[in-house]
Amino acid sequence: MRFREVIAPPVWLLAFIYFLFTSISISLWAAIGNNPALWSQIILTVALVFIAVRSRMIIEIDENVLRIDDAHIELKYLSDVTILDADAMRLARGRDADPAAFLAIRFWSSRGVLVRIKDHRDPTPYWLISSKRGKELAAVLR
Repeated sequence: MRFREVIAPPVWLLAFIYFLFTSISISLWAAIGNNPALWSQIILTVALVFIAVRSRMIIEIDENVLRIDDAHIELKYLSDVTILDADAMRLARGRDADPAAFLAIRFWSSRGVLVRIKDHRDPTPYWLISSKRGKELAAVLR
């Protein structure tokens, strides 16, 4: 394994979701009583754990394959790698986005890399990848 990064949801986002879930439980407690509120809080806590696990993104590079969750591409099909700061990333995933591009992005990650594809059979022009360690990722991909 040459590179591995896990983009997990930040604590502030999970806390915000948990407070929303807790407000649902408090509403149930006020309307129905203790037991339904307790069960709803347990179920919603399990749901929060599920959300936290499912919303993380794993970027891995081994000897000749780039993997992002279930997507993968051989390194021989990659060409230019561009490191994007917050402003460039905002444009790349917004106004300047190509509808055919592969987007491996998370809204809470403001930086990333843009990797161009050189396979003429692939209609995908580039992969846009959220990364906190963009310089390191770009160095491994070059």
